[in-house]
Amino acid sequence: MPRATLTSKGQITIPVEVRLEMGIDAGDRIEFVRNGKTGRYEMIPANVSIRSLKGILPKRGKPLSIREMNKVIRERRASAG
Repeated sequence: MPRATLTSKGQITIPVEVRLEMGIDAGDRIEFVRNGKTGRYEMIPANVSIRSLKGILPKRGKPLSIREMNKVIRERRASAG
């Protein structure tokens, strides 16, 4: 079982096998989450892959053409003036 020692400054070095398994590297952020069932803290990598964000926003409609954009601009100018 991997182990680490807490320094007087409250720091630890995460063993290499744990870093590799968690997919974390120097500079990555870690979140400590308390497990409500066990009362223990769990380390969660706070790095989010851009691929994991796919699909969180609703799909947009068909994009406007330049002609359609210009028409909307003209209409808004006319209604503002």
